[in-house]
Amino acid sequence: MSELVTGEAVALELRPARLPSRALAVLLDLAVAVAAYIAVTLGLVAATASLDQAARTAISIAVFVLVLVGGPIMVETLSHGRSLGKMACGLRVVRDDGGPIRFRHALVRGLIGVIEILMTLGVVACVASLVSARGRRLGDVFAGTLVVRERVPAGRADFVPPPPPWLAGRFSSLDLSAVPDGLWLAVRQYLTRMRQLDPAVGWSMAERLAADLAERTGAPVPPGVPPAAYLAAVVQERQAREARRAFAHGVAGGSGQSGTAGPTGGTGVAGVAGGYVPPVPPPANLPAAVSPNVPPEVRPSVPSVEGGAAASRDGVSADRPSTGFVPPA
Repeated sequence: MSELVTGEAVALELRPARLPSRALAVLLDLAVAVAAYIAVTLGLVAATASLDQAARTAISIAVFVLVLVGGPIMVETLSHGRSLGKMACGLRVVRDDGGPIRFRHALVRGLIGVIEILMTLGVVACVASLVSARGRRLGDVFAGTLVVRERVPAGRADFVPPPPPWLAGRFSSLDLSAVPDGLWLAVRQYLTRMRQLDPAVGWSMAERLAADLAERTGAPVPPGVPPAAYLAAVVQERQAREARRAFAHGVAGGSGQSGTAGPTGGTGVAGVAGGYVPPVPPPANLPAAVSPNVPPEVRPSVPSVEGGAAASRDGVSADRPSTGFVPPA
């Protein structure tokens, strides 16, 4: 499995191709290229019969370079890493970051492939692919590319369980910039598989991951919070920040989308840990005392929620249990 991790701590489903499938794809590409080279050569021999030997030799070299070197480069560039052999084997060439390749990537792979595939009959490419942890040949190393499998078996989707409701938004002030992608991935893998683990083993793993996460964030785990719930709440907080960053330009300026309270008292992207929740219109059978159309001066005093603690507009505490969380100043 590839080590690429997205901002939501999700590993990209990019499985590096191994030597047998890559060798079969290369053989198919070479067969097509050689067949095209022979056909073009036969046509040029008949068309250049009146030329001298030097001219025919120059044309033969040019045809060799254009068909056997330039052809694969152009095909990989136009198809974004999918030659005929790779399409047949379900493979694709991508960049190290998972993006599609461009002309410069295909050019480097094609030029080095002449040496390690054509001139050495593939011996250098096989040795390099066997030595590499991700099956890359020298052309992939210098070009910064990776051959991955496109057709992978469909598996069951793993979902990160949500944290308890009383932990939602509690870690909004944590500094998550120092947490590496590897730790995010380990936390997510634990959360998706913790129900399959032995309770004692799962608890010890959660404690170790929570300690590592607290060390990276610089804030200890709050007392009384189970480590698994702490991990789920922090992962959800990171996903909420990524969602706010992604939708910052598209939903800024709305009353329910900028993080302030909307007409129903809920929050938008900035206030909901799971992402944007559209405001819900009030039911039609609300009494007139709480209807939004009634002037503010005749409405009863309704407690509002600010910073995670329920308090009245006049400073009187509401009748609900406290979570023990004090918002930062």
